[in-house]
Amino acid sequence: QVQLQESGPGLVMSSQTLSLTCTVSGDSITTNAYFWNWLRQPPGKGLEWIGYIAYTGSTYYSPSAKSRTSISRDTSKNQFTLQLSSVTPEDTAVYYCARLQRREFEVWGQGTLVTVSE
Repeated sequence: QVQLQESGPGLVMSSQTLSLTCTVSGDSITTNAYFWNWLRQPPGKGLEWIGYIAYTGSTYYSPSAKSRTSISRDTSKNQFTLQLSSVTPEDTAVYYCARLQRREFEVWGQGTLVTVSE
């Protein structure tokens, strides 16, 4: 009965840092073999994978986002966080967190819209 919930500001100013938190319940983010992901979908566009933090704490990012992206975790709160720096209006999207199980994103948060203002 794992659940994921995104939270954070819905509006971010251009050039600032976008910060979102995914709170996980019903499972531990340190559970063996799970990968905790961030994805996004800009308006009218397809789903884009951003990166993940593994159960070990290791991170991996999409090459297109690597230079601006940081994913971290707080195991005491069972949360993991996305930080995307130097945002522009092109970063406006619905952001999702999701758990990867054996090559599939089986569990998703409901998504949260983040708008970047000029």
